[in-house]
Amino acid sequence: MSKIQNRIQAFIKLGEFLSQFSQQKIEKKENIEHNDLFFDGFKHQLKLAEENNTWFTNDNLLLSCENWADALSEENVNKWIAKEKINPNSSKTVAIIMAGNIPLVGFHDFLCVLISGHSVLVKQSSNDKHLLPFLAKYLEFVNNELKEKITFTDEKLTNFDAVIATGSNNTARYFEYYFKNKPNIIRKNRNSVAVITGNETEEDYIKLSDDVFHYFGLGCRSVSKLFVPKDYNFDLFFKGMYTKKDIINNKKYANNYDYNKAVYLMSEFNILENGFLMIKEDESYASPIATVFYEYYNDLEDLKQKLQKDEEKIQCIVSKNFTNNEIAFGQTQHPKLWDYADGVNTLEFLQKI
Repeated sequence: MSKIQNRIQAFIKLGEFLSQFSQQKIEKKENIEHNDLFFDGFKHQLKLAEENNTWFTNDNLLLSCENWADALSEENVNKWIAKEKINPNSSKTVAIIMAGNIPLVGFHDFLCVLISGHSVLVKQSSNDKHLLPFLAKYLEFVNNELKEKITFTDEKLTNFDAVIATGSNNTARYFEYYFKNKPNIIRKNRNSVAVITGNETEEDYIKLSDDVFHYFGLGCRSVSKLFVPKDYNFDLFFKGMYTKKDIINNKKYANNYDYNKAVYLMSEFNILENGFLMIKEDESYASPIATVFYEYYNDLEDLKQKLQKDEEKIQCIVSKNFTNNEIAFGQTQHPKLWDYADGVNTLEFLQKI
């Protein structure tokens, strides 16, 4: 088996390991490689991750595990690799500066670097520091060669050939200056939008509630903005959102809801709300927690042009028969391996460094 095939197999086995951890249940399965060494340890890491960051609820952590287990199925990994050209070039060291907004948010970059045959130097966010080092250990047990390829650091990054960095628009300016002499991918703030035509069913809105509320709306793939036709009635939208009413039982979310509501009321903004979600007419794409912004449109063609003009601010467009690259309702938090962040093909970048 070639080295690349060995690396691919290691990630497929990691997917099988992660398939034991889902929102439905955590269940130890037979025939999972190195399970006796790693199963209980990973349960412990999930507990530590939840204690370290209260946005990382048990449900959200397990949703992330479930999504990665699905993405790393043999069928999905082979389909992804078949689309790409991976030449076993000389191995470089690629630094990754990871965000910490949702669990394992930097995993795709980590996967791309290792699949490409490069070494990875990871600087994690303090908000998400427990899961990846443990999963990296699992990969090293499955494929010995990866031991030489994976390094985690809390120190200043040194001795690397290229960098992938994710941060806010402010930190991106710093990254762009600091890494200007290295091949780089610098990721900034992005948000996701939903285009509503008025032909949606209640089922569509129930699915949209996943896009709005999964990970408390903290991901760049979370829908934070709606585009709705003039004189749109929000009743059906709120009906769909109501399936997530229990989110208000999370103390941190409830505090954000109360705070943002107080700010809006004191500023005398017009808002509609249902006890756990507010919607506000606003031209911005990035809405605060517990809030979704909306904007009216008159013409779908004009809206297409506007979204095209603003494409650097947008990660996903959720809609039904609106545009070619749309994502179906309820699917924003289930990206495929070939759904690259910001539309930048990471494997292609890694081939050229």
